[in-house]
Amino acid sequence: MIRRYSLPTALALAATLAGAPAAAQSSEMRPTIRDLGRAPGVLSPGPLNAITDVAGVRVGQVTLRSGDSVRTGVTAVLPHGGDLFRDKVPAGLSVANGFGKLAGATQIRELGEIETPIVLTNTLSVARGIDGILDWTLKQPGHEDIRSVNAVVGETNDGGLNDIRARVVTAADVVRAIETAVGGPVEQGAVGAGTGTIAFGFKGGIGTSSRKLPASLGGFTVGVLVQSNFGGVLSMDGTPVGVPLGRYFLRQEVEAERADGSIMIVVATDAPLSDRNLERLADRAFAGLARTGAAFSNGSGDYAMAFSTNEGVRRTPERRAGQAMVDDWPNDRMSPLFVAVAEATEEAILNSLLKAETTTSVIDGQPVMVEALDMEMVKGLLEAGR
Repeated sequence: MIRRYSLPTALALAATLAGAPAAAQSSEMRPTIRDLGRAPGVLSPGPLNAITDVAGVRVGQVTLRSGDSVRTGVTAVLPHGGDLFRDKVPAGLSVANGFGKLAGATQIRELGEIETPIVLTNTLSVARGIDGILDWTLKQPGHEDIRSVNAVVGETNDGGLNDIRARVVTAADVVRAIETAVGGPVEQGAVGAGTGTIAFGFKGGIGTSSRKLPASLGGFTVGVLVQSNFGGVLSMDGTPVGVPLGRYFLRQEVEAERADGSIMIVVATDAPLSDRNLERLADRAFAGLARTGAAFSNGSGDYAMAFSTNEGVRRTPERRAGQAMVDDWPNDRMSPLFVAVAEATEEAILNSLLKAETTTSVIDGQPVMVEALDMEMVKGLLEAGR
């Protein structure tokens, strides 16, 4: 919840937070939904429970915190570690509400493929995201002949905690996020593009999760990464949380809360899917978003994009040169993947909230604080809701 304070009170709060042990303020010390004993859905996660459980996918993040009011950053997702521009991945895009700025969206829709890293940042830094992708792509060996690049950059508005008009994100920050991207565990909470975001009136951020299908269903992995910055009535694994905690959309008369914001959902899978079925997969991510209690409000940009890393569907130069044979997972066997993406999206959103820590800032000259979820209250509500 955004709380505005008199300057002396806010400064005292900031001093208290600054003086707390570093571990107490670290997202590493905050739990995931599984740490609280809940496991959304019926499918099991991959070993990392992250988008990087999909082999080859890498994530890089640059967190920008400085002074009283810079609370922003960049998160980059790389579909594979090879030449992304030459070896494009098939992709699909779904838009539940288009109040947002997703660079590169029309070419994904038209061609059904992605040829760059996917970069997430804040609303007024989309242009810097494009510049960074272009700088990185054009300097890669063998790219001397490139004259056109479809940079994919998504955003949410972190202006509630970040001096967004300062536009502190640079192209160099974007390049750094791309170049430092790695596999393995993904940091969650108030980091990267989630540093200044707010969800359900609480501190939001970056979250991730995955699902591994049984061998009888194909054995594929679906991984999801989200940048949460939206409103509604929070529900956690089927347990109503927002109303008991007193923070929810349509309580304007009491707290002037708003449900506007946005969410960016990035879905990766190693299933051999066509761009058409990847769009269908992206559509189902919104089932997971709905389970968390999202309002899908007029001012919320709700986007999901999905890509496949499977070698059998990768759009290599050889395949793009003429008629080619590619693998194609059948429609009749898509339903388990739909379940996987819905479950992973729900859990990624919950993790983005649970891992985020309370954040203070000064916006338009007024100190503000957005509180993290109260773990003891959440634990009590989840236990009562079993």
